[in-house]
Amino acid sequence: MAQDSFSDLLSLYMRRIRASASGVATEIGLSREAVNNWRNGLSAPNPRSRDKLVACTRYLRLTETEANRLLSAAGLAPEFPLQAESAGAAQPFAAFLDRLFAQLAQAVPYPISLLLSPAHWGQPPFRVELLQRARAQYGEGAVLHIQPPYSVSTVPAEYFAAIGRQCGLGDVASDYEFESALERRLVAGERLFCLVSRFEQGTPQLRETLAGILRSLSEMHSGRLHLLLCGGEALADLKYRSGDLSLLNIAQVNHWPDPTLEDLAQLARQRWPGQAWPQPVIAALQALSGGHPALFEEGLQWLVEQGVDEGQACCAALRSHLAGSPRLWQTLLPLVQSPATRQRLAQLLQADELGRARPYLQDDELRRLFWGNLLQVRGVGDAARLHWRSPAIRDAGLMVLESSTSLS
Repeated sequence: MAQDSFSDLLSLYMRRIRASASGVATEIGLSREAVNNWRNGLSAPNPRSRDKLVACTRYLRLTETEANRLLSAAGLAPEFPLQAESAGAAQPFAAFLDRLFAQLAQAVPYPISLLLSPAHWGQPPFRVELLQRARAQYGEGAVLHIQPPYSVSTVPAEYFAAIGRQCGLGDVASDYEFESALERRLVAGERLFCLVSRFEQGTPQLRETLAGILRSLSEMHSGRLHLLLCGGEALADLKYRSGDLSLLNIAQVNHWPDPTLEDLAQLARQRWPGQAWPQPVIAALQALSGGHPALFEEGLQWLVEQGVDEGQACCAALRSHLAGSPRLWQTLLPLVQSPATRQRLAQLLQADELGRARPYLQDDELRRLFWGNLLQVRGVGDAARLHWRSPAIRDAGLMVLESSTSLS
């Protein structure tokens, strides 16, 4: 299959939402000339500007698959590895999704759930599968999907006009009109399901307004509006930071689970359907990556190139390869920018256990590492503790510390 043209894809996605070069440039922190050069094929993003391109995919409202396609066309690693947009007979995380929808259907009096996921899983992960399950449970016409605009410069009227269009509510020109249009469907007796993807996009004020509207409607029309809000750290903040005054204090909380061995085997078979994946190989890579989706995918790719066998999956060369992953460095580098955080990271890297796992982490460094998907909760209840997700991640942390020391 022919390689996608980065410039053609970027132009297509920009035309789709009528985005200008200057608009893209303002949102992602580049010059208009740089964006035009990308669009005209005169230059392409390099690894150092990967974060700018990821911001661009969010501004252009790309799905996980589209974002991966654009990054791949630029010769960069995908942002959301191991996620397909087509559902098959055997799907990973099926048991978790069954519990999630059963919980939402039985929630009384307010069916509101938060689905929190760390970096590299997407918000939400496996969105197409979620929507397919929702349509099967609630009916095709009763499923609404909201993806708030990414731009922080969007004014409230435009923000809610975009959301109104996504919900098929026609022309709405304000938050009030959006709320009224949605309420009319509930007053008419409909039972609606609303999935909010990437809830964290936009400004905090607009997010809080949207959350307030959805909560208010859920309370006034008990049992008729079922909400699944998906995000990460900022959504958790909205649940916990304000305590009982939080707009989402009545919502149930679900964390996207770590993949099981069978989940990882299914993901490997979906990613490389023609390749045999013996269970010992998957198990060795699970231990080395800690179930981190991006590291697991990078390990699969390395094994495809080097040879798929248990010895290769356990070798030092693969561990070193994963420790050099740009995704890990992207999360770790901000923690070595000041002497205090650098010292704190050094202390954490020496510890086998990083403290008690709590619903909300007050420690800034631990919270950054947790939502960066570098930490893992082991144990349940009072015995739940935070640990480094994998040996390769600790290796990466030590390498980042060493590089910062040599430069200081």
